[in-house]
Amino acid sequence: MGRSFAVSELVFLKLGGSIITDKRRYETPRSTVIARIAKELSAGLQARPDLKLLVGHGSGSFGHFVADKYHVHEGNLADWHGYAETGAAAQRLNRLVTDALLAEGVPAVSLQPSASALCHDGELVEMALDPIVKLLQHGAVPLVYGDVALDDVQGCTIVSTEQILAFLARYLRPQRIIVVGEVPGVYSGDPQRDSIVRLIPEITSRNYEQVRQMLSTSFGVDVTGGMLSKVDTLFELIREQPNLTVRIITGRRNRLIEQVLLDPDLREGTLLHY
Repeated sequence: MGRSFAVSELVFLKLGGSIITDKRRYETPRSTVIARIAKELSAGLQARPDLKLLVGHGSGSFGHFVADKYHVHEGNLADWHGYAETGAAAQRLNRLVTDALLAEGVPAVSLQPSASALCHDGELVEMALDPIVKLLQHGAVPLVYGDVALDDVQGCTIVSTEQILAFLARYLRPQRIIVVGEVPGVYSGDPQRDSIVRLIPEITSRNYEQVRQMLSTSFGVDVTGGMLSKVDTLFELIREQPNLTVRIITGRRNRLIEQVLLDPDLREGTLLHY
Protein backbone atom coordinates (compact mmCIF):
# COMPACT_ATOMS: atom_id res chain seq x y z
CA MET A 1 0.00 0.00 0.00
CA GLY A 2 2.75 2.50 0.92
CA ARG A 3 5.24 4.01 -1.53
CA SER A 4 8.86 4.07 -0.33
CA PHE A 5 11.21 7.04 -0.14
CA ALA A 6 13.73 5.18 2.00
CA VAL A 7 16.82 7.16 0.97
CA SER A 8 15.39 10.48 2.15
CA GLU A 9 12.87 12.03 4.49
CA LEU A 10 9.40 12.82 3.16
CA VAL A 11 7.70 15.81 4.79
CA PHE A 12 4.20 17.16 4.22
CA LEU A 13 3.79 20.89 4.91
CA LYS A 14 0.36 22.48 5.27
CA LEU A 15 -0.08 26.26 5.00
CA GLY A 16 -3.34 27.33 6.62
CA GLY A 17 -5.64 29.70 4.78
CA SER A 18 -5.57 31.92 7.88
CA ILE A 19 -1.85 32.60 7.48
CA ILE A 20 -1.68 33.16 3.71
CA THR A 21 -4.91 35.19 3.42
CA ASP A 22 -6.89 37.67 5.48
CA LYS A 23 -9.88 35.42 6.15
CA ARG A 24 -12.07 38.41 7.05
CA ARG A 25 -11.70 40.08 3.65
CA TYR A 26 -12.85 38.61 0.34
CA GLU A 27 -9.97 37.20 -1.76
CA THR A 28 -7.27 39.10 0.12
CA PRO A 29 -3.88 37.34 0.00
CA ARG A 30 -1.11 38.11 2.46
CA SER A 31 1.40 38.50 -0.33
CA THR A 32 4.31 39.46 1.94
CA VAL A 33 3.74 36.39 4.11
CA ILE A 34 3.47 34.10 1.08
CA ALA A 35 6.74 35.49 -0.31
CA ARG A 36 8.53 35.05 3.03
CA ILE A 37 7.34 31.47 3.41
CA ALA A 38 8.51 30.73 -0.14
CA LYS A 39 11.98 32.04 0.79
CA GLU A 40 12.06 29.83 3.89
CA LEU A 41 11.08 26.71 1.97
CA SER A 42 13.70 27.49 -0.66
CA ALA A 43 16.37 27.90 2.03
CA GLY A 44 15.32 24.65 3.70
CA LEU A 45 15.48 22.67 0.46
CA GLN A 46 18.89 24.13 -0.37
CA ALA A 47 20.19 23.11 3.06
CA ARG A 48 18.67 19.61 2.72
CA PRO A 49 18.82 18.60 -0.97
CA ASP A 50 17.78 15.06 -0.02
CA LEU A 51 14.50 16.25 1.52
CA LYS A 52 11.28 15.27 -0.26
CA LEU A 53 8.59 17.91 0.28
CA LEU A 54 4.89 18.02 -0.51
CA VAL A 55 3.05 21.29 0.19
CA GLY A 56 -0.67 21.84 0.66
CA HIS A 57 -2.50 25.06 1.42
CA GLY A 58 -5.96 26.13 2.50
CA SER A 59 -8.18 28.41 0.44
CA GLY A 60 -8.76 31.04 3.13
CA SER A 61 -10.76 34.05 2.01
CA PHE A 62 -10.69 32.84 -1.60
CA GLY A 63 -12.58 29.56 -1.47
CA HIS A 64 -14.56 29.93 1.76
CA PHE A 65 -16.57 33.04 0.90
CA VAL A 66 -17.84 31.56 -2.37
CA ALA A 67 -18.38 28.08 -0.90
CA ASP A 68 -20.48 29.55 1.92
CA LYS A 69 -22.50 31.64 -0.53
CA TYR A 70 -23.49 28.60 -2.57
CA HIS A 71 -23.43 25.98 0.26
CA VAL A 72 -21.16 23.79 -1.86
CA HIS A 73 -20.08 21.70 1.15
CA GLU A 74 -23.70 20.59 1.66
CA GLY A 75 -23.96 19.18 -1.86
CA ASN A 76 -27.19 18.56 -3.79
CA LEU A 77 -26.79 21.80 -5.75
CA ALA A 78 -29.59 23.08 -7.96
CA ASP A 79 -27.09 25.27 -9.80
CA TRP A 80 -23.53 24.02 -10.39
CA HIS A 81 -22.28 27.51 -11.16
CA GLY A 82 -21.39 27.82 -7.48
CA TYR A 83 -19.28 24.66 -7.65
CA ALA A 84 -17.39 26.07 -10.63
CA GLU A 85 -16.92 29.47 -8.98
CA THR A 86 -15.59 27.91 -5.77
CA GLY A 87 -13.08 25.80 -7.67
CA ALA A 88 -11.94 28.82 -9.68
CA ALA A 89 -11.47 30.88 -6.51
CA ALA A 90 -9.29 28.16 -4.95
CA GLN A 91 -7.23 28.06 -8.15
CA ARG A 92 -6.63 31.82 -8.02
CA LEU A 93 -4.98 31.57 -4.61
CA ASN A 94 -3.06 28.49 -5.69
CA ARG A 95 -1.64 30.42 -8.64
CA LEU A 96 -0.28 33.08 -6.25
CA VAL A 97 1.34 30.45 -4.02
CA THR A 98 2.78 28.57 -7.01
CA ASP A 99 4.26 31.73 -8.51
CA ALA A 100 5.82 32.76 -5.18
CA LEU A 101 7.50 29.36 -4.79
CA LEU A 102 8.76 29.36 -8.37
CA ALA A 103 10.17 32.87 -7.91
CA GLU A 104 12.34 31.51 -5.08
CA GLY A 105 13.58 28.55 -7.09
CA VAL A 106 11.27 25.95 -5.51
CA PRO A 107 10.19 23.48 -8.26
CA ALA A 108 6.53 23.59 -7.22
CA VAL A 109 4.09 21.78 -9.50
CA SER A 110 0.43 22.54 -8.84
CA LEU A 111 -1.93 19.56 -8.90
CA GLN A 112 -5.64 20.40 -9.00
CA PRO A 113 -7.35 18.04 -6.50
CA SER A 114 -10.81 18.34 -8.10
CA ALA A 115 -9.43 16.94 -11.37
CA SER A 116 -9.18 13.47 -9.81
CA ALA A 117 -10.70 13.57 -6.31
CA LEU A 118 -13.84 11.54 -5.61
CA CYS A 119 -15.69 11.53 -2.29
CA HIS A 120 -18.28 9.34 -0.60
CA ASP A 121 -20.59 11.27 1.72
CA GLY A 122 -17.92 13.90 2.41
CA GLU A 123 -15.03 11.45 2.79
CA LEU A 124 -12.21 11.52 0.25
CA VAL A 125 -11.91 8.01 -1.20
CA GLU A 126 -10.01 8.48 -4.46
CA MET A 127 -7.34 10.82 -5.82
CA ALA A 128 -4.57 10.39 -8.40
CA LEU A 129 -1.35 9.26 -6.70
CA ASP A 130 1.04 8.39 -9.53
CA PRO A 131 1.74 11.99 -10.66
CA ILE A 132 2.61 12.94 -7.07
CA VAL A 133 4.90 9.94 -6.65
CA LYS A 134 6.70 10.67 -9.92
CA LEU A 135 7.16 14.35 -9.06
CA LEU A 136 8.66 13.48 -5.67
CA GLN A 137 10.99 10.96 -7.26
CA HIS A 138 12.21 13.66 -9.66
CA GLY A 139 12.86 16.15 -6.86
CA ALA A 140 9.88 18.39 -7.62
CA VAL A 141 7.52 19.75 -4.95
CA PRO A 142 3.88 18.70 -5.50
CA LEU A 143 1.49 21.48 -4.47
CA VAL A 144 -2.11 20.64 -3.55
CA TYR A 145 -4.86 22.70 -1.93
CA GLY A 146 -8.34 22.59 -0.43
CA ASP A 147 -10.79 22.30 -3.31
CA VAL A 148 -14.22 21.26 -4.51
CA ALA A 149 -14.78 17.57 -5.26
CA LEU A 150 -17.43 15.30 -6.72
CA ASP A 151 -19.34 13.13 -4.24
CA ASP A 152 -21.28 9.99 -5.14
CA VAL A 153 -23.81 10.56 -2.33
CA GLN A 154 -24.44 14.30 -2.26
CA GLY A 155 -23.21 15.30 -5.71
CA CYS A 156 -20.38 17.53 -4.53
CA THR A 157 -18.52 18.66 -1.44
CA ILE A 158 -15.43 20.52 -0.23
CA VAL A 159 -12.24 18.60 0.60
CA SER A 160 -9.99 20.32 3.11
CA THR A 161 -6.22 20.33 2.87
CA GLU A 162 -6.09 18.12 5.98
CA GLN A 163 -8.34 15.56 4.29
CA ILE A 164 -6.13 15.55 1.21
CA LEU A 165 -2.88 15.25 3.18
CA ALA A 166 -4.34 12.50 5.38
CA PHE A 167 -5.44 10.57 2.28
CA LEU A 168 -2.03 10.95 0.64
CA ALA A 169 -0.20 10.07 3.85
CA ARG A 170 -1.88 6.66 3.98
CA TYR A 171 -0.16 5.79 0.71
CA LEU A 172 3.03 7.86 0.72
CA ARG A 173 3.78 7.47 4.46
CA PRO A 174 5.66 10.69 5.28
CA GLN A 175 7.84 10.82 8.37
CA ARG A 176 6.52 14.24 9.40
CA ILE A 177 3.65 16.63 8.81
CA ILE A 178 4.12 20.32 9.63
CA VAL A 179 0.95 22.39 10.00
CA VAL A 180 1.43 26.17 9.77
CA GLY A 181 -1.29 28.53 10.99
CA GLU A 182 -1.94 31.79 12.78
CA VAL A 183 -1.42 30.66 16.37
CA PRO A 184 1.72 28.96 17.75
CA GLY A 185 0.09 25.58 18.31
CA VAL A 186 -2.88 24.03 20.11
CA TYR A 187 -4.08 25.91 23.18
CA SER A 188 -6.28 24.99 26.13
CA GLY A 189 -8.67 27.73 24.97
CA ASP A 190 -8.87 30.49 22.39
CA PRO A 191 -5.65 32.56 22.68
CA GLN A 192 -7.23 35.40 20.70
CA ARG A 193 -9.99 35.78 23.29
CA ASP A 194 -8.52 34.53 26.56
CA SER A 195 -5.15 35.73 27.90
CA ILE A 196 -4.76 32.97 30.50
CA VAL A 197 -4.89 29.96 28.18
CA ARG A 198 -1.78 27.80 27.86
CA LEU A 199 -0.03 26.20 24.93
CA ILE A 200 -0.28 22.41 24.91
CA PRO A 201 3.26 21.28 23.99
CA GLU A 202 2.36 17.65 23.22
CA ILE A 203 -0.71 15.65 22.28
CA THR A 204 -0.28 11.90 22.66
CA SER A 205 -2.47 8.85 23.15
CA ARG A 206 -2.30 9.63 26.88
CA ASN A 207 -3.85 13.11 26.80
CA TYR A 208 -5.71 13.13 23.48
CA GLU A 209 -9.20 12.74 24.96
CA GLN A 210 -8.50 15.44 27.56
CA VAL A 211 -7.37 17.83 24.82
CA ARG A 212 -10.47 17.03 22.77
CA GLN A 213 -12.62 17.99 25.75
CA MET A 214 -10.78 21.31 26.07
CA LEU A 215 -11.24 22.08 22.38
CA SER A 216 -14.93 21.18 22.39
CA THR A 217 -15.78 23.41 25.37
CA SER A 218 -13.37 26.36 25.27
CA PHE A 219 -13.72 27.76 21.75
CA GLY A 220 -16.36 29.61 19.81
CA VAL A 221 -18.20 27.68 17.12
CA ASP A 222 -16.00 28.57 14.12
CA VAL A 223 -12.68 28.13 15.90
CA THR A 224 -13.76 24.92 17.61
CA GLY A 225 -14.72 23.18 14.41
CA GLY A 226 -11.46 24.21 12.79
CA MET A 227 -8.95 23.15 15.43
CA LEU A 228 -10.91 20.17 16.75
CA SER A 229 -11.38 18.84 13.23
CA LYS A 230 -7.66 19.28 12.49
CA VAL A 231 -6.57 17.47 15.64
CA ASP A 232 -9.06 14.63 15.09
CA THR A 233 -8.03 14.10 11.46
CA LEU A 234 -4.32 14.20 12.22
CA PHE A 235 -4.45 12.03 15.33
CA GLU A 236 -6.48 9.38 13.54
CA LEU A 237 -3.63 9.25 11.03
CA ILE A 238 -1.05 8.96 13.84
CA ARG A 239 -2.96 5.99 15.28
CA GLU A 240 -2.67 4.29 11.89
CA GLN A 241 1.01 5.25 11.51
CA PRO A 242 2.58 5.35 15.00
CA ASN A 243 5.96 6.51 13.65
CA LEU A 244 4.42 9.66 12.15
CA THR A 245 4.79 12.98 13.97
CA VAL A 246 2.79 16.16 13.38
CA ARG A 247 3.93 19.60 14.52
CA ILE A 248 1.56 22.57 14.59
CA ILE A 249 3.35 25.95 14.52
CA THR A 250 2.76 29.61 13.74
CA GLY A 251 3.63 31.08 10.38
CA ARG A 252 4.05 34.55 11.83
CA ARG A 253 7.57 34.14 13.18
CA ASN A 254 10.37 34.80 10.73
CA ARG A 255 12.36 31.68 9.71
CA LEU A 256 10.47 29.31 12.05
CA ILE A 257 9.14 27.24 9.15
CA GLU A 258 12.66 26.84 7.79
CA GLN A 259 14.00 25.87 11.23
CA VAL A 260 11.28 23.28 11.89
CA LEU A 261 11.70 21.88 8.39
CA LEU A 262 15.40 21.29 9.05
CA ASP A 263 15.20 20.19 12.70
CA PRO A 264 12.52 17.60 13.59
CA ASP A 265 13.41 17.91 17.28
CA LEU A 266 13.02 21.68 17.55
CA ARG A 267 10.69 22.27 20.49
CA GLU A 268 8.21 24.70 18.97
CA GLY A 269 4.44 24.70 18.80
CA THR A 270 2.47 21.54 19.56
CA LEU A 271 3.83 18.08 18.73
CA LEU A 272 1.34 15.30 18.02
CA HIS A 273 2.72 11.77 18.30
CA TYR A 274 1.63 8.35 19.43
